[in-house]
Amino acid sequence: MKIDKEAIEKIAHLSRLYFNEKDEERMVKSMNDIVNWVAKLEEVDTEGVEPLTHMTEVTNNWREDEVKAPLSRDKGLKNAPEKDEAYFRVPKVLE
Repeated sequence: MKIDKEAIEKIAHLSRLYFNEKDEERMVKSMNDIVNWVAKLEEVDTEGVEPLTHMTEVTNNWREDEVKAPLSRDKGLKNAPEKDEAYFRVPKVLE
């Protein structure tokens, strides 16, 4: 597959991007490099190789769920830097 200027213009339009002439040429080269790299990966013999779902063999050690009493309001607010009678106080983020 070859990426040309027309394909880049279509992708840019769909992505709501704007490229000037210089950047458009760089993008054509970059996208073709990516396509060529993927084509090279397709040449690799993967016969008998199990697909990976994770990069390592590490697994999580899940704990059993246990029903416990909920955290009380007083304990929850105990270490809060700023609090009201029953709520955390945080800086205003919306006007």
